[in-house]
Amino acid sequence: MCNNKQHQGWAKTNTTAKHKAVIESDEHDIETPHGVLHVTLRGTPKGNRPVILTYHDIGLNHKSCFNTLFNFEDMQEITQHFAVVHVDAPGQQESAPPFPTGYQYPTMDELAEMLPSVLTHVKVSMSHNDGLIHPALVEGLVLINVDPCAKGWIDWAASKLSGWTSNLVDIVMAHHFSTDELTENQEIIQTYRLHIAQDINQDNLALFCHSYNSRQDLEIERPVLGLNENTVKTLKCPALLIVGDTSPAVEAVVECNSRLNPTKTTLLKMADCGGLPQVVQPGKLAEAFKYFVQGMGYMPTVSMTRLARSRTHSASSMGSADGSRSRAHTSSQMEGATGGPVHDNQNRPQTMEVSC
Repeated sequence: MCNNKQHQGWAKTNTTAKHKAVIESDEHDIETPHGVLHVTLRGTPKGNRPVILTYHDIGLNHKSCFNTLFNFEDMQEITQHFAVVHVDAPGQQESAPPFPTGYQYPTMDELAEMLPSVLTHVKVSMSHNDGLIHPALVEGLVLINVDPCAKGWIDWAASKLSGWTSNLVDIVMAHHFSTDELTENQEIIQTYRLHIAQDINQDNLALFCHSYNSRQDLEIERPVLGLNENTVKTLKCPALLIVGDTSPAVEAVVECNSRLNPTKTTLLKMADCGGLPQVVQPGKLAEAFKYFVQGMGYMPTVSMTRLARSRTHSASSMGSADGSRSRAHTSSQMEGATGGPVHDNQNRPQTMEVSC
């Protein structure tokens, strides 16, 4: 659902905020209908509250994708209220053994079908995870660089940007980073290139990438309120879509946004940030996460800081066919998109893009 990171300070960021000590965690290998999942549990499930369940992107694992975010000081305000369950895709965790010859890697749908076994293991009844296959288990989704489409022109563009290379590491790097990032942000690029090449079993990674490239279209569509909102296939829970403004995934995320219920969806486009916003801008993402969780009725007393005071930032609607736009303050847009009062009528586009 989100992404992941590694140990505290695994990658440099553009923030000077201090990081707290890494929270102790328990690691588990959990049997599922489609194989074994490596899971890391941080904290203890708290009563009937949901847990935060993370799932990383290709070429990463829960450490390299999410540790920077979850070890960030501001994120501790959230994690003290919720347990966190980090899931590594099969064979992607550190020191994972290679799969035997002929192993059939799970499809993307099968990877999602493995998650209820994780929730059973940690004895929770609701979590953030796959909202289409198991909607009853999902209270909210935070989706970073989400792509709702089957492999298509966006993937072709990533291949082109990588120079039509057959090198797996280069292809994965082009999936995560734009050409500008690949040439300008050498420190983070070198860090992640080495991680992908050295910390992830390359045969296992190739199987995961093949499963991703063989994915099917989600076949979701934007409901028409008052007409088919109860029958159309789409996400039923609140969703926060996050993408960096120079990420290769911008077009895919905008496409996903256009297919979701505008009254339950917020698109957050983060400035000065590319393919890994949770690494480069963990403070902004943590703040957006707080807004999102508060919109679902949790943590009402936690104060807002960065985004709450960003009244000069504009928000634009992204859902209309004719491209009409409306402007509003960031704070009011986040309230409307995460469950607060929505005053727009059906004739006006309602999905919000928040820039920060």
